[in-house]
Amino acid sequence: MKKVVIVDDESSGRKLIKEYLEDHKDLIIMGEANNGVDAIKLINEFKPDLVFMDIQMPGLTGFDVLEHLEELPHIIFSTAYDQYALKAFEVHAVDYLLKPYTKERFTTAIHKISAIKNLVPLAEDHIQQKKEYPDRIIVQKGSKYVTLATQDIHYIEAYGDYSKIHSADAVFISNHGISVLEEKLSPKDFLRIHRSTIVHLPKIEEVNRYGKSYLIKLLNQTELKVSRGYADKIKALIY
Repeated sequence: MKKVVIVDDESSGRKLIKEYLEDHKDLIIMGEANNGVDAIKLINEFKPDLVFMDIQMPGLTGFDVLEHLEELPHIIFSTAYDQYALKAFEVHAVDYLLKPYTKERFTTAIHKISAIKNLVPLAEDHIQQKKEYPDRIIVQKGSKYVTLATQDIHYIEAYGDYSKIHSADAVFISNHGISVLEEKLSPKDFLRIHRSTIVHLPKIEEVNRYGKSYLIKLLNQTELKVSRGYADKIKALIY
Protein backbone atom coordinates (compact mmCIF):
# COMPACT_ATOMS: atom_id res chain seq x y z
CA MET A 1 0.00 0.00 0.00
CA LYS A 2 1.18 3.52 -0.81
CA LYS A 3 -0.13 6.72 0.77
CA VAL A 4 -1.36 9.43 -1.60
CA VAL A 5 -2.11 13.15 -1.22
CA ILE A 6 -3.91 15.19 -3.89
CA VAL A 7 -3.17 18.90 -4.30
CA ASP A 8 -5.20 20.97 -6.75
CA ASP A 9 -6.96 24.32 -6.35
CA GLU A 10 -9.86 23.11 -8.55
CA SER A 11 -12.33 20.64 -7.07
CA SER A 12 -12.89 19.12 -10.53
CA GLY A 13 -9.19 18.29 -10.76
CA ARG A 14 -9.19 16.58 -7.37
CA LYS A 15 -12.39 14.71 -8.21
CA LEU A 16 -10.94 13.33 -11.47
CA ILE A 17 -7.81 12.03 -9.75
CA LYS A 18 -9.90 10.33 -7.05
CA GLU A 19 -12.05 8.74 -9.73
CA TYR A 20 -9.03 7.40 -11.64
CA LEU A 21 -7.45 6.12 -8.41
CA GLU A 22 -10.39 3.78 -7.86
CA ASP A 23 -8.70 1.33 -10.24
CA HIS A 24 -5.54 1.34 -8.11
CA LYS A 25 -6.45 -0.29 -4.79
CA ASP A 26 -2.84 -0.18 -3.57
CA LEU A 27 -2.92 3.65 -3.53
CA ILE A 28 -4.70 5.01 -0.45
CA ILE A 29 -5.76 8.67 -0.38
CA MET A 30 -4.72 10.27 2.91
CA GLY A 31 -6.05 13.75 2.16
CA GLU A 32 -6.37 16.59 -0.29
CA ALA A 33 -5.56 20.31 -0.36
CA ASN A 34 -6.62 23.21 -2.57
CA ASN A 35 -3.67 25.52 -1.90
CA GLY A 36 0.06 25.38 -1.27
CA VAL A 37 0.03 26.27 2.43
CA ASP A 38 -2.43 23.52 3.33
CA ALA A 39 -0.55 21.12 1.06
CA ILE A 40 2.66 21.61 3.04
CA LYS A 41 0.91 20.93 6.35
CA LEU A 42 -0.85 17.86 4.95
CA ILE A 43 2.22 16.33 3.32
CA ASN A 44 4.45 16.96 6.32
CA GLU A 45 1.83 15.33 8.56
CA PHE A 46 1.10 12.17 6.55
CA LYS A 47 4.47 11.69 4.78
CA PRO A 48 2.81 10.22 1.65
CA ASP A 49 4.62 8.08 -0.90
CA LEU A 50 3.02 9.91 -3.81
CA VAL A 51 1.61 13.39 -4.33
CA PHE A 52 -0.47 14.56 -7.29
CA MET A 53 0.50 18.23 -7.44
CA ASP A 54 -1.02 21.13 -9.33
CA ILE A 55 1.45 23.92 -10.16
CA GLN A 56 -0.45 27.20 -10.38
CA MET A 57 -2.21 27.68 -7.02
CA PRO A 58 -3.05 30.58 -4.70
CA GLY A 59 -0.17 31.71 -2.47
CA LEU A 60 2.43 29.08 -3.30
CA THR A 61 3.11 27.18 -6.50
CA GLY A 62 3.63 23.44 -6.60
CA PHE A 63 7.38 24.07 -6.92
CA ASP A 64 7.28 26.31 -3.83
CA VAL A 65 5.58 23.52 -1.89
CA LEU A 66 8.51 21.17 -2.58
CA GLU A 67 10.90 23.57 -0.89
CA HIS A 68 8.99 23.45 2.41
CA LEU A 69 8.62 19.68 2.79
CA GLU A 70 10.35 17.73 5.53
CA GLU A 71 10.49 14.61 3.35
CA LEU A 72 10.08 14.60 -0.41
CA PRO A 73 7.72 12.01 -1.95
CA HIS A 74 7.25 10.94 -5.53
CA ILE A 75 5.57 13.78 -7.43
CA ILE A 76 3.21 13.59 -10.41
CA PHE A 77 2.40 17.09 -11.58
CA SER A 78 -1.13 17.63 -12.87
CA THR A 79 -1.66 21.00 -14.53
CA ALA A 80 -3.28 22.84 -17.42
CA TYR A 81 -0.03 24.67 -18.26
CA ASP A 82 2.55 23.02 -20.50
CA GLN A 83 5.25 25.67 -19.98
CA TYR A 84 6.29 24.09 -16.67
CA ALA A 85 7.06 20.65 -18.09
CA LEU A 86 10.82 21.17 -18.35
CA LYS A 87 11.11 22.47 -14.79
CA ALA A 88 8.96 19.58 -13.55
CA PHE A 89 11.43 17.05 -14.87
CA GLU A 90 14.35 19.09 -13.59
CA VAL A 91 13.03 18.37 -10.08
CA HIS A 92 12.73 14.70 -11.04
CA ALA A 93 8.96 14.42 -11.09
CA VAL A 94 7.68 10.96 -11.97
CA ASP A 95 5.43 12.40 -14.67
CA TYR A 96 3.68 15.52 -15.94
CA LEU A 97 -0.04 15.20 -16.68
CA LEU A 98 -1.31 17.96 -18.93
CA LYS A 99 -5.01 18.64 -18.40
CA PRO A 100 -7.27 17.33 -19.78
CA TYR A 101 -5.80 13.81 -19.66
CA THR A 102 -7.37 10.39 -20.11
CA LYS A 103 -7.55 7.47 -17.70
CA GLU A 104 -5.05 5.64 -19.91
CA ARG A 105 -2.56 8.52 -19.62
CA PHE A 106 -3.12 8.58 -15.85
CA THR A 107 -2.43 4.83 -15.62
CA THR A 108 0.78 5.27 -17.59
CA ALA A 109 1.97 7.78 -14.99
CA ILE A 110 1.14 5.36 -12.16
CA HIS A 111 3.09 2.56 -13.86
CA LYS A 112 6.17 4.77 -14.00
CA ILE A 113 6.31 4.67 -10.20
CA SER A 114 6.63 0.89 -10.28
CA ALA A 115 9.59 1.25 -12.61
CA ILE A 116 11.49 3.26 -10.02
CA LYS A 117 13.58 0.76 -8.07
CA ASN A 118 14.66 2.94 -5.20
CA LEU A 119 12.27 5.15 -3.27
CA VAL A 120 14.44 8.26 -2.98
CA PRO A 121 13.44 11.88 -2.63
CA LEU A 122 12.73 12.80 -6.23
CA ALA A 123 13.28 16.50 -5.62
CA GLU A 124 16.60 16.03 -3.80
CA ASP A 125 18.59 17.70 -6.56
CA HIS A 126 16.08 20.54 -6.61
CA ILE A 127 16.64 21.13 -2.90
CA GLN A 128 20.40 21.16 -3.41
CA GLN A 129 20.27 23.45 -6.43
CA LYS A 130 17.54 25.85 -5.30
CA LYS A 131 18.28 29.30 -3.96
CA GLU A 132 20.06 29.00 -0.67
CA TYR A 133 17.64 31.34 1.09
CA PRO A 134 13.87 31.69 0.64
CA ASP A 135 12.04 34.64 -0.87
CA ARG A 136 8.86 33.68 0.99
CA ILE A 137 8.25 31.90 4.28
CA ILE A 138 5.16 30.50 6.02
CA VAL A 139 4.30 32.11 9.35
CA GLN A 140 1.42 32.19 11.79
CA LYS A 141 -1.01 35.12 11.90
CA GLY A 142 -3.70 34.65 14.53
CA SER A 143 -5.22 31.20 14.10
CA LYS A 144 -4.04 30.64 10.51
CA TYR A 145 -0.84 30.32 8.51
CA VAL A 146 0.03 32.79 5.75
CA THR A 147 2.93 33.39 3.40
CA LEU A 148 5.22 36.36 3.97
CA ALA A 149 7.79 37.78 1.57
CA THR A 150 11.14 38.07 3.35
CA GLN A 151 11.63 41.48 1.73
CA ASP A 152 8.65 42.73 3.79
CA ILE A 153 10.25 41.83 7.13
CA HIS A 154 11.52 44.77 9.17
CA TYR A 155 12.96 42.94 12.15
CA ILE A 156 12.67 39.77 14.20
CA GLU A 157 12.62 39.48 17.97
CA ALA A 158 12.97 36.47 20.25
CA TYR A 159 9.72 35.26 21.78
CA GLY A 160 10.57 32.47 24.20
CA ASP A 161 11.20 29.34 22.13
CA TYR A 162 9.56 31.09 19.17
CA SER A 163 10.08 34.37 17.32
CA LYS A 164 8.02 37.41 16.41
CA ILE A 165 8.45 38.65 12.85
CA HIS A 166 7.59 42.31 12.34
CA SER A 167 6.58 43.77 9.00
CA ALA A 168 5.44 47.33 8.33
CA ASP A 169 1.93 46.78 9.68
CA ALA A 170 1.69 43.29 11.18
CA VAL A 171 3.36 40.86 13.58
CA PHE A 172 3.68 37.16 12.77
CA ILE A 173 4.75 34.20 14.87
CA SER A 174 7.43 31.76 13.73
CA ASN A 175 7.69 28.27 15.21
CA HIS A 176 11.48 28.64 15.12
CA GLY A 177 13.70 30.31 17.68
CA ILE A 178 15.67 33.35 16.64
CA SER A 179 18.95 31.44 16.20
CA VAL A 180 17.29 29.06 13.74
CA LEU A 181 15.87 31.98 11.74
CA GLU A 182 19.30 33.58 11.66
CA GLU A 183 20.57 30.49 9.84
CA LYS A 184 17.59 30.25 7.49
CA LEU A 185 17.62 33.88 6.29
CA SER A 186 20.20 35.45 3.99
CA PRO A 187 23.12 37.01 5.92
CA LYS A 188 23.39 39.55 3.12
CA ASP A 189 20.05 41.01 4.18
CA PHE A 190 19.52 40.00 7.81
CA LEU A 191 21.90 40.85 10.64
CA ARG A 192 21.83 39.77 14.29
CA ILE A 193 22.28 42.91 16.39
CA HIS A 194 21.30 41.51 19.79
CA ARG A 195 20.78 38.04 21.19
CA SER A 196 17.07 38.86 20.95
CA THR A 197 16.97 40.84 17.69
CA ILE A 198 17.64 40.41 13.98
CA VAL A 199 17.32 43.43 11.70
CA HIS A 200 16.56 43.50 7.97
CA LEU A 201 19.33 45.72 6.59
CA PRO A 202 17.32 47.27 3.69
CA LYS A 203 14.80 48.55 6.25
CA ILE A 204 17.36 50.63 8.15
CA GLU A 205 16.93 54.39 7.80
CA GLU A 206 19.81 55.53 10.01
CA VAL A 207 22.34 54.35 12.59
CA ASN A 208 23.33 56.52 15.56
CA ARG A 209 25.98 56.17 18.24
CA TYR A 210 24.51 54.96 21.54
CA GLY A 211 27.08 54.87 24.32
CA LYS A 212 29.68 52.32 23.23
CA SER A 213 27.31 50.79 20.71
CA TYR A 214 24.61 51.92 18.25
CA LEU A 215 20.91 52.69 17.99
CA ILE A 216 19.21 51.73 14.73
CA LYS A 217 16.17 53.54 13.36
CA LEU A 218 14.09 51.67 10.78
CA LEU A 219 12.06 53.12 7.93
CA ASN A 220 8.90 52.70 10.02
CA GLN A 221 10.62 54.69 12.81
CA THR A 222 11.09 51.68 15.10
CA GLU A 223 14.28 52.02 17.16
CA LEU A 224 16.42 48.98 17.95
CA LYS A 225 19.39 48.84 20.29
CA VAL A 226 22.55 47.08 19.18
CA SER A 227 24.14 45.21 22.08
CA ARG A 228 27.87 45.79 22.65
CA GLY A 229 28.61 42.20 21.70
CA TYR A 230 27.25 42.80 18.20
CA ALA A 231 28.49 46.38 17.73
CA ASP A 232 31.44 45.27 15.60
CA LYS A 233 29.02 43.88 13.00
CA ILE A 234 27.49 47.32 12.55
CA LYS A 235 30.91 49.00 12.60
CA ALA A 236 32.03 46.72 9.76
CA LEU A 237 29.24 48.10 7.60
CA ILE A 238 30.27 51.73 8.13
CA TYR A 239 32.50 53.19 5.41
